Amino acid sequence: MTTQNRDLILMILSEAQVTFLLERMLQSMGFEVQAVPDRAHAMEILPRINPVLVFLGEKLPDSEGLSLASEIIRRFPATPIILFVSQESTEVLKAAMRLGITEYLCLPLRAEDLNRAIRNSLELARQRKEAVLLESRRVTAGLQQRLNELETLTRLGRTITGSLDLDHVLSSIVEAAVELTGAEEGSLLLLDEETGELYMRAARNFQEEFVRTFRIPVTDTLAGSVIRNGQSVLLDENTPQKIKTAYLVQSLLYVPLMINGQVFGVLGVDNRQNRLPFTEHHTRLLEALAEFAVIAIENARLFTDTIAERRKMETVLTEVRDGVILIDQDERLLLVNQVARQAFGLGEERLSGRPLREIFNQPALLELLESARQGTPNRTEVTVEDGRVFSVQLSPIPEVGYVFTLSDITNLKKLDQIKSDFVHTVSHDLRSPLTAILGYVELIERAGPINDLQRDFIRRVQVSVHNITSLVDDLLDLGRIEAGFDTRMETVHLDQIIHYAADGMRKQLGEKGHHLQIQLSPDLPGLLANPVQMRQMVDNLLDNAIKYTPQGGTITVSGHVEQNQIILQVSDNGIGIPALDLPYIFDKFYRASNAAPEMSGTGLGLAIVKSIVENHHGRVWVDSIVGKGTTFTIVLPLNRA
Repeated sequence: MTTQNRDLILMILSEAQVTFLLERMLQSMGFEVQAVPDRAHAMEILPRINPVLVFLGEKLPDSEGLSLASEIIRRFPATPIILFVSQESTEVLKAAMRLGITEYLCLPLRAEDLNRAIRNSLELARQRKEAVLLESRRVTAGLQQRLNELETLTRLGRTITGSLDLDHVLSSIVEAAVELTGAEEGSLLLLDEETGELYMRAARNFQEEFVRTFRIPVTDTLAGSVIRNGQSVLLDENTPQKIKTAYLVQSLLYVPLMINGQVFGVLGVDNRQNRLPFTEHHTRLLEALAEFAVIAIENARLFTDTIAERRKMETVLTEVRDGVILIDQDERLLLVNQVARQAFGLGEERLSGRPLREIFNQPALLELLESARQGTPNRTEVTVEDGRVFSVQLSPIPEVGYVFTLSDITNLKKLDQIKSDFVHTVSHDLRSPLTAILGYVELIERAGPINDLQRDFIRRVQVSVHNITSLVDDLLDLGRIEAGFDTRMETVHLDQIIHYAADGMRKQLGEKGHHLQIQLSPDLPGLLANPVQMRQMVDNLLDNAIKYTPQGGTITVSGHVEQNQIILQVSDNGIGIPALDLPYIFDKFYRASNAAPEMSGTGLGLAIVKSIVENHHGRVWVDSIVGKGTTFTIVLPLNRA
């Protein structure tokens, strides 16, 4: 026998002579021996060597032997211990027996005593292991049965959550009931509200004809008592019971199907031939299966209701003349109605669940979604392949996602274009006669003397001509901007333009006693833009703020960089804009309803601002409270494709 195959004994003894003697005797018996002198070494080596037996001295340099024995038994209960003492002691022997030490040796040591102690200890250890193994097998068998039951319930749970086929799910529940209880038959009975009878909705091991025709009343039946009382019924008697003259059983178990405190059915198993009784454990299992059945029936009902509601909604959305695109919070499509499909040429392919960016590649739609996430305006315009123009509004839907609504404004855009063309033509035709009128009016005084009344008339004519000229100039500027005539772009520093514009407005600011605050970030970068249009945009915003801010008001111009964009804001504490006017404030010729009639203006300044901003791929919007002031916000991208 090689060393590797020999059983190992650990000796924990402090006396060197006893250790040497005992080691020689054990080796002569065929054991491999490992000796350590104290507790510290013993606890370090024990987990690694796994000895078949431990010899332990009564006294150790760093511990009492019985104290160490207690720790070894607690951590390694299968390892037998032989206590070695210098002399016999009744008290030590009792303490050792209480701890579970298997043998007890003392000097003088005889070979036959040592051999007997080792045999007894190893035999006792073997018996302990067999007992533990037997108990482990018994527990394992019980655990395996519970595991099988849990696996069945888990499989049933997956079936319920993975299928909306009610017939399949209920049949699976009845089959599981039969399998878990070891029953011969199983059934699921539901209450017919119209007749007040119970009928078989699903069954196992019953004839099909019997299942189809089976009906029993709620009164005077065991199943009916479950419906009436909401309590499980466990029947296990020596005499077979007849259930409403339908069939005889040896044992039977019924549990209620209940939702919101109302019993609407019964899940049951029975044995006709087998006298094996059902137990309370079977009752608990069947009650768990009954809960699955309730979930399945409720899921099927909810699914049916959901499908009906979805069809109603789809019918409504199909009939409306606006396009609708509904997405979830992960930007996946939930619904695209027929108008939207036709507008974007999507055909009849299935779109539900697909990413929005995979189906719609229009930059305006995607930018609108990003803007909505940042809390900025939620409207844009999209031109589709057939030339139609849609006004798109994006609205958040709590706990669902977002909905795009598309309104066809093609005709409105055509009318707007006709109006713009008309205004542009009239503007050009008016400039020449206005110039002539102004020239002749200025020549009147040179032709001869005039009185004060005539001079006042001439001044009124000049003011009117100048107002009309300003209107014509604004119309021409707006026409050029919208037509894209001036596309020259260069690096523009908005801080310089803002300061130049402020200097140009000093006289107007002084006349009304306004205080102008300029708050610009020192790191404001250069912007690729048209310098003339940028100056015109700032001039119009400042002029608007000065015009509608009462004497002594405050106007603030601020600018900073955020997410690769320049955010420019012009704020005042003026009269504000009524909420009903806000959606139209950037329209041509529109003036707020609370503006005084004597205030000069063409109604084109903000329309020009919007056109300039959109030409630079930016966004502009207004926030205002009547009586408190107005803030115009402009977002201009630093990098444009």
